[in-house]
Amino acid sequence: MRVTDDDIAQLAATPLHPLTLADLVKHGRPPLTAEQLFDSANFTLSILPARLAHRIQSLRNLPYIVVSNPHVSKIHGNYLHSLSTLLPWAEKRVETLEDEIRFTEVMADLVHTHANTISILARGFLEARRYISPQEVTRFLDEHLRARIGTRLIAEQHIALHMSSQPHNELVGPEEEESNSSTSNGGHKPSSFIGVIDTQLRPADIVRHCEAMVAEICELKYGVRPRVVITGEPEYAFAHIPMHLEYIVTELLKNAFRATVERGMEREPVEVTIAPLPETPAPPRPKAPREANPTHGEEAAITNEDQGNADRASKTEGVLEREMSVPARKAATANIRPLDQSTPGVTIRIRDRGGGISPENYNRIWEYSFTTFNEDDARASLHGGGGGGGSHALDALSAISGPGGDAGNPTGSSLAGLGYGLPLGRAYAEYFGGGIAVQSLWGWGTDVYLSLRGVGKVG
Repeated sequence: MRVTDDDIAQLAATPLHPLTLADLVKHGRPPLTAEQLFDSANFTLSILPARLAHRIQSLRNLPYIVVSNPHVSKIHGNYLHSLSTLLPWAEKRVETLEDEIRFTEVMADLVHTHANTISILARGFLEARRYISPQEVTRFLDEHLRARIGTRLIAEQHIALHMSSQPHNELVGPEEEESNSSTSNGGHKPSSFIGVIDTQLRPADIVRHCEAMVAEICELKYGVRPRVVITGEPEYAFAHIPMHLEYIVTELLKNAFRATVERGMEREPVEVTIAPLPETPAPPRPKAPREANPTHGEEAAITNEDQGNADRASKTEGVLEREMSVPARKAATANIRPLDQSTPGVTIRIRDRGGGISPENYNRIWEYSFTTFNEDDARASLHGGGGGGGSHALDALSAISGPGGDAGNPTGSSLAGLGYGLPLGRAYAEYFGGGIAVQSLWGWGTDVYLSLRGVGKVG
């Protein structure tokens, strides 16, 4: 189906629904019934077309010479392709298992199409940097990448719910059905996952996994393996998205390890403290200057909110809920009851003795494309150069550990040295009401505070 400019304009004028973690679990704990799968598919359909149109419009608002860059133009074309694939589905409801299976295939194609969006945009903006200011790049990428988090998450959540549910098995062959059933639970305890959300996510496990990966690369480059000591409450678990936490922790450990080794302090461990947030609601946080945007309205302070779309979604919070019947609202609430135990979230402090951040660099650490590597390293990274021994070897983690992003990119460390890791990590943290704060003691070390919100008490 060909997408017209009128289609895009009409959808782009539609206010966006603010996505919450509760939205992602409201269809229930897998395996879902056929009706619950249909509800998930139709909820996905009600949200994605407008989000894709907003991204197309945002790209078209860039200077023409920037959009003409082949990399930026490719992203524009990818969004047009995805919207043209989705629009025929948006004109009807998913009401049969056959339709649900086909729709899930469309979602899988959408996720695959946009897998390398970040690295492709990085190439485009680096090549077009003469025609657009760093401030404009930061503003665009901050909005675009945050919105991309939600778009991808919605699609991946339905795919995960589909794969962990059984009703569609009656439409496949006996061999496939046996394979699916043997991999679902197979006598093991019930899964703690609801789609891509782990309701019993232990941050300490993620930290250990990321430590092993970063330490291995660090040893390849420097010949030493810094170690991590976990303090606080390592047994704590809450409901969140493992892929997001893994990306953030990898980026933070990568920075801590590199600073520690280059300062010759590898004998000093990197200390990770896990501190559960109190169950009593905290007073609203004052907005940082960068958040003082009048278009955000009061919703900018709401926890568990889709921060990437708060500017346009604030006017529509509750619209979809108001359109639901009272029984439907009660059913949706009932579906979330497996999570009615309060899980307010966690703060993770990562402390290193790597000498801190110099004053001239400190104010620029949140800029996209800011990096302490030189421009030759950045250019080499765009073409997969540098291998494992280049000065940007550790930054390859930005490419290989992105949540569903550039993992497996044939160009290798496509984001290496491009400075996207820390601001993108903050985008993932802030997306559902968390955040990252950095305190540097120049000449000594750095403390990074990562806070994440869970699904919270529902019901």
